[in-house]
Amino acid sequence: MFVLQNALELVGNTPMVDVSNLSPNPNVRLVAKLESQNPYGSVKDRIAKSMIEDAERTGRLVPGQRILEPSSGNTGIALAAIAKMKGYPITILMPTSVSIERRQMLEVFGADIILTPGEEGSNGAVSRAQEMAAQHPEWCFLYQYANDANPRAHFETTGPEIWRDCPEITHFVAGLGTSGTLMGVGTYLKQQNADIKIIAIEPPLGERVEGLRNLDD
Repeated sequence: MFVLQNALELVGNTPMVDVSNLSPNPNVRLVAKLESQNPYGSVKDRIAKSMIEDAERTGRLVPGQRILEPSSGNTGIALAAIAKMKGYPITILMPTSVSIERRQMLEVFGADIILTPGEEGSNGAVSRAQEMAAQHPEWCFLYQYANDANPRAHFETTGPEIWRDCPEITHFVAGLGTSGTLMGVGTYLKQQNADIKIIAIEPPLGERVEGLRNLDD
């Protein structure tokens, strides 16, 4: 049995499972990609790894530099875990509406947590993070909402994995948060087969769903 160098080697190549029994239409084959099998528990492991490695490669993140990021949970957890592994201090901003369990996970990985008003949702955390980034230009503000390494992670890994394991795919469905998964996977799949339909799922305007957001909110 071999031993991996670190948990980053486990990010990606998640399994796909047939869940057609969940569909009310017996003529539809439904397949789910189990992103919870990533080492830190979600699809966000992919973008956390991608954004940190991209920042290191381009010189925006150097040893000892603090990472700053707003997150409703999963991205923050993945970033904090990788930051601890690599020796970076990290500050995560999140609304008070985020579950206690997610905050505890961040604490386990040594993150500094700054809470913003829950009624402001993720937008409040983003605004506060932008203010802090302006006040501390010496920090590395990854900003997943406008970081090319976010959709690129899915274009380079998630999309190819789906196409490899399920080349007969006709529709791809994903929830909207930063929209990185949808853009990265959707772009890759469309390049393989222009007939594939890309479907985005977002909560109703004003609804608070952890990890998802309405683009008009």
